[in-house]
Amino acid sequence: MLHPQAQALIDLLVAHGLPPTHTLTPAEARAFYRERRALTQPAPPDVAELRELRLPGPAGELAARAYRPLGARPEAVLPVLVYFHGGGWVIGDLDTHDTLCRELANASGCAVVSVDYRLAPEHPFPAAFDDALAATRWVARHAGELGADPTRLAVGGDSAGGNLAAAVALAARDDSDAGGPLPIAFQLLIYPATDMRRGHGSHQRNGQGYILTRETMDYFIGHYLPPGTSPTDWRGSPLLAASHVGLPPALVLTAGFDPLVDEGLDYARALTAGGSRASYVCFGRQIHGFITMGRVLDEANSAVALCATELRRALTP
Repeated sequence: MLHPQAQALIDLLVAHGLPPTHTLTPAEARAFYRERRALTQPAPPDVAELRELRLPGPAGELAARAYRPLGARPEAVLPVLVYFHGGGWVIGDLDTHDTLCRELANASGCAVVSVDYRLAPEHPFPAAFDDALAATRWVARHAGELGADPTRLAVGGDSAGGNLAAAVALAARDDSDAGGPLPIAFQLLIYPATDMRRGHGSHQRNGQGYILTRETMDYFIGHYLPPGTSPTDWRGSPLLAASHVGLPPALVLTAGFDPLVDEGLDYARALTAGGSRASYVCFGRQIHGFITMGRVLDEANSAVALCATELRRALTP
């Protein structure tokens, strides 16, 4: 059964005539997503330090935002989480996930670097992946400037951001450039998209009535994947990578009334089958996107606390 708070939120959005994302232009959808967050997100907590960054990317500078947790000493060398926001590779930005990144930093004791990767359809696949990988490499190389320890580096994200984090972990395992290997110690995968084919049963079972619909998933992937792009490319479908051996430990968190729940579970299974330590937790009464909605969904705050605990456990010596 859907959590009563989630049902109340859905009912409220329906009553107010929430336009389905797939009926909006990308520009309209981005503006609507930014405006809607004030209704559901908690007030942003204070942090010890916030820095706006400009990172070199494959096609120009990328904006990023670095957080240090409340109570961290200025000289402390902290673990670091590179975070990729959700939004179907089309919407979302540093501001839409600012509160979540602050919460994760404070509760985990980690530094967090949130990355504003390029969005589709203006910048289709694999632009977001390329930016995510480049940003992670930059953080690893410049960790000292951030007061962070490059040997305690995690990647994470929600939804499309979870997809990017999983793909970056695969790339880091398989590739290195002139700067040497890219060590990743942990993956935080929050209801990740892992299979662009959209063939899992939850796409049908949960495809209507729970905010993220089949039509909206078609809209996002239609904008992200250019015509002729294979949906089986592992950079877009990390579940379909040839091997999941040798990947970092992970927490895979899903929601029971989410079209993506089955592919999230399958990704956790693939990590375990490949020999990685993968914890899987499903918030069975929740909907896609719930972790940022702590103002109206109590279980969102439980999910943030769980993610922070797992980060701290994985990255603290």
